[in-house]
Order: sequence, then C-alpha cells, then structure tokens
Amino acid sequence: MFTSFYYGLQQDIKLFLIPPFVCAMFRLIFILMYGQYSFSTVTHQWKKFYHCFRYGFWWGMDWNTYVFLYSLVLLSLPGAFSPAWFALGDTIRTWGVCVYLVVLYAAFVGKLIYYYHYRDIYNKTLWMGKNADKKNLLDIFFHQNHGLLVLLSFIPFSVICFYFVHSCLSTPICPYPTFFSVAIQYAFNTTVVIAAIAFFYYFRYGGSFNHAKKPEWDEIPTIVKEDIFLAKATIDDLVALELVWKHPPHDLLNHTDEEALPRIEAIIPREDWQEKTQPLELFSRVALGARITPPKHIFYLLAESYEQAPLDPPYTNLHIADGGKTFCKDPHTFHIPNFLSAGLLSQPSLVSLLLGIYDAGLEFNEMEAFWHGTLPTSLPVQLRKLGYRSTFWYGGELNWGSLQHFLPAVGFDSMFGGPDICPPDVPHTWLGVYDHVFLEEAGKKIQTMENEDPTLHFIYTTSNHGPYTIPVASYGYNVDTVMPDAPDAVRHHRMAQRKLGCYWYSDWALFKFVRDMQKKFPDSLFIVTGDHAMHVLPFDCDISHRKHPTLRENAGDFFAIWHPELYADLFHNNTIGGHMNILPTLIELIAPKGHEYLSMFPPLTEKLSNVVTPHHWLTNNYIGSFDDNLCQPIDSDNENIVSSTGNELRLKRDGWCELSGWIGRHTELLKSEKML
Repeated sequence: MFTSFYYGLQQDIKLFLIPPFVCAMFRLIFILMYGQYSFSTVTHQWKKFYHCFRYGFWWGMDWNTYVFLYSLVLLSLPGAFSPAWFALGDTIRTWGVCVYLVVLYAAFVGKLIYYYHYRDIYNKTLWMGKNADKKNLLDIFFHQNHGLLVLLSFIPFSVICFYFVHSCLSTPICPYPTFFSVAIQYAFNTTVVIAAIAFFYYFRYGGSFNHAKKPEWDEIPTIVKEDIFLAKATIDDLVALELVWKHPPHDLLNHTDEEALPRIEAIIPREDWQEKTQPLELFSRVALGARITPPKHIFYLLAESYEQAPLDPPYTNLHIADGGKTFCKDPHTFHIPNFLSAGLLSQPSLVSLLLGIYDAGLEFNEMEAFWHGTLPTSLPVQLRKLGYRSTFWYGGELNWGSLQHFLPAVGFDSMFGGPDICPPDVPHTWLGVYDHVFLEEAGKKIQTMENEDPTLHFIYTTSNHGPYTIPVASYGYNVDTVMPDAPDAVRHHRMAQRKLGCYWYSDWALFKFVRDMQKKFPDSLFIVTGDHAMHVLPFDCDISHRKHPTLRENAGDFFAIWHPELYADLFHNNTIGGHMNILPTLIELIAPKGHEYLSMFPPLTEKLSNVVTPHHWLTNNYIGSFDDNLCQPIDSDNENIVSSTGNELRLKRDGWCELSGWIGRHTELLKSEKML
C-alpha cells in the first residue's frame, strides 16, 4: 500500500517542477521582448538577473506548490488504497497540469498585451475593464495585438505541454526501499509522509517555514528593484492577478466610518470634521480677485491620451506634438511640464475633473445616486455661481460611461455626442467620430450659440486610442515629411508608426481647433490637458539611450492654459501640478475678490510643494509611485530608481481616497444642481 504512495509521491514531485520551469521561461520571454537588455548588460550585471529569477521562483510558489498538494491529496493518497485509481494517476496528472499550464499561458499572454498598452504588469486598472467598451477592446485585440494568432497559439502550446509533461512523468523513479526491521520500515514511511508535508509548506512559504517571510513586493532584492522593469518581471502572472484581486478599488465602499476617520484626519482635523454634515464644506476658499477679464467662452479641452513626453526635448525629432509645442511657446500660455492626471484611465480622470474630488476608481459615474444628484465641488455647479452655462461635447456616444445620466446630474446644461452633431456617414472608430470632424462640427455649433450666456465648453476627444487604425496619411501624415531626422528603426516600424501617426493626427486636429476658436473668439480662455498618459513613445526603436520610460514619462500628463491677458508670473513659477489644481486655478483667474468656492486642492496661482493622486506623487525634485513604492528624480531623462514609500504623502493619498469612499457610502448628501 505505501509502495503506491511512495511511487505516486515521486510523480507529484516531478509534476511540481514543471510549472516553475514554465514560469521561468515566460519570465525570460517577457524580459527578451520588453527588456531590451544588451548582452554586455546581462554579463556585467548578472547578479540582478539571477536574483530576479531566484526571487521570482520562490514567489511563484504561492501558486505552483498547489500542483504538488492537489496531486498528492487527490491522487497519491487515494491511490495508495485503490490500485485502479493508482493506475489512472499519471493520466490525470498529465491532463490536470496541462490545464494549469494553459491557464499560466493565458495569464502570460494577457500580461504581454497589458504591458504593451500600459507599460506595466497587471494592476488596479483591470477592475475598470467591466465597464469598458467591449467592441473597442475586441477591435484592439484583433487589429492591434494579432488576436487571431494569439488564440490559435493555444493549440500548439497545449500539444507541446502534453508531450512535455508525459515525457517528464515517464522518467524512471526510485524503487521503494525495504528494511529487515518493521520498526525501521514504519519509521521510514512516517519520515516520508512528514517530509512531504514539510516539503509543501517550505516551498509554499517561499523557502521558509515562517509564513511572515513569504515573498512580497517590498522584499524584492534591492539590486533587482533598482531596475523597475526587472522588478516587475520578477512577479509571476497569477501572483500579480492575485494582488490585483485582493485590492479592488471598491473596497473603500466597504470601510466603516470608524475605519475611515483616522485616515481622513490626515487631510481634515477630527474636530472640524465632526462639526460638518457635508465635509466638503471644510474646503472653502476665498478668491483673491480676477487676474484676467472673465471671458465669454471657456474652452476646456480634454484630449484622449495626450501626454507630456512627446513634447520633451529628447524626442524633438519625432515632431508628433508640434501643435502642442507651438501652443506652449505663446507668451500668453502657461505650461506645466510635470503634471499628473487624476486617474490612470479615462473615466476616473474625467469624473474627478467634473466632481472636484478623486473618483479613486470607485466609478461614481456608474452609481445611480450620481445620476440624480451631485456635490458642491462640481465644476459646472461652481461656474454657475459665476454666471456660466456649461456644455459638454464628446466625440463618442453619450451612453459611454453612463454619461447621458451622469452629465445632467453633475450640472451640465446641455451635452452633445459626436454622432449627434455630425452627419451619419462620417468616419469613426468604436469610441467616436474622428477628432478633426468632431471638432470642426463642434466649432460650427458653438458659433451658433454666440448670443447665449457666458459658457464653459468642456470638449472631450476620442481618436488617440488603440487600435490606431485611423488612416492618418489621408490627413497629411507622412513619415518622411514629419520626422525626416528620426532614427530609421522608428521610421520603418509599422506598429510604432501607427501609434505615432495617431498622436500626430490628434495633436494636429486639437490645436487646429484651438487656433480656429482663438480667431473667432480672441478673448477666450483655453485649458488643454490629457485624460491620462498612454505610452506612445517606442523605446525599442532607438529614440533614446534608454530602453524604458521613466516614471515621469509613464505618468506625465499634458497641461497648458492660454488667455490673451495671461503671463507666466501669475503662477509662482510652478513646474508641478495635477488635474485637481485646474478647477481652483480657473476660479482664481476669473472670480471677483471675496468670491467663496470649494476646492480640496490649491490653485496654480499659489506655490505648490507637492501633488498627490491616488497612484502617484510629485514634488519639485521627485516623482513617485504609491503602487510600487518607488520614485525617480523629476529630470525628464533621469532613470535612477530610488526605493521610497513616500510615507507622508501616502497618508495624504489615503486621506483623499477614504474621503471619496466616505462620500460613496453617504450618497444621501448628494443634491440636485439647483439646490446647490
């Protein structure tokens, strides 16, 4: 009886060795695809690669040891009592581990695609996928990421796995030793069983019997963590997915007020909090007086994925953001080169900008309570008090993100989707009408509204987005004309050109609209920002001495503001800022002295020492990531990694997020725009 268990245990150990080997191969492929390391780098810095694979092996045991456990419990133990079940053991082992390897492969392929788009392994943005445009996701998958080939690749992978596992299990096993003494025989059997249990726990806890010493992000060897890409490569894909699963953004809604209060105290003193039924009233500010003549038209342009990096000096020869560069050079434009978006994706950025609080991934726009009421910090609500109507223009359908419900509640007087104002046969993507068509039609309609009240025109474009299939050559994009001095590697890279061309197109359409509106309404105020960064720069195409973007390039959003009476000295030489500083800046520029308004964040007319978002932080010297506990010098071309928890700023981040969660739990405080 124990002989069968002994033989089965050896098969279990063989089986256990296969997933770590496959995970290591996936890690190697990932590094080769995206790491862009030279042979000399690997040979001279071999220790960090060794520790990457070593630590990744132990961390992966968090999942991979269960292959051993399940095989032991489900096959070897019952097989010791049932010869028939023992005979089926290797067949079941083969099919079972093949299924697991296919799951590993699916997670790995998903990570490759995810990293291609976000320059990160799986992170919290995955939670936003449930409300994403599924047609657009499929379009990106099949037309940008070779989806059909990806799906077909599962067939040869499964076949290879089957024969590989079968071959491994067919290797010889050690015979069961027999002893003349019955006591020694039983002692041996007992030792084998105890060793099997110890074997599982030792590997399950990452090479230790102490659960507290299990591998985790903060304990990645320093030599590895100094290379942020290699640090991310250390994490096996199922482990990364597990980390995302354990930290859903909506967890904030499950916190009790008692749990939230200590964190909120980092931004609001407890005694002040307890005196208010609406805590946002604690963020009251008094305007110092208008710096410019209040314009009749405020154009607030939110451009899809329009980031800062293409405007930076190292990438001048790409010429894909010349419209933005020209706009920034105007003496009446104030431009901030180090700027953070309110969210990593479109919806949380947009919702944060409109509500005046961080959405923090809670998707307020999808909550029915926010379809019937809003907050006193709302952008349209606060501009209404200054005499402005608010109109929302979106290149796509207004059913995206439930905007048709959310926008009226947040305070917009009117709203128009691209299909509402454009002819039915105009070119469009899944997300919306091509930018130049949408903006041209919006401009025409805005001119017909000339006799109406002073108006905020919040305009959101859609075209700079995957799968980047817009025929940009039809609108003037020619690589030889646009970037004649760019490296050949980028000029002849088909996918890179699709992305760069789309960015060039969106830049051209966006600032053509700005110039047209400046001519028509020369006294207008223009705010231009991106909803988030989207990693358009192809670092594998010799555009830089670096092979990976910096934290600043990963997170840096674009921001600039223009008015004929604006001068840079109004803004205290600020070089950092964020989305949540825009609303108070706008009010400080146009509101009369003594006007009271609400803003949790200071205006850019005050000197900023730091900027904090749910994901990143900025100071005048460094940019950091809360998710990774890393920071870098803010220098646009500096890639030195510093391990930093940013504890003081993290407390502020936690406070802002907890306040958002508190509001999400207390939707009874929402009021209609007319009541605010």
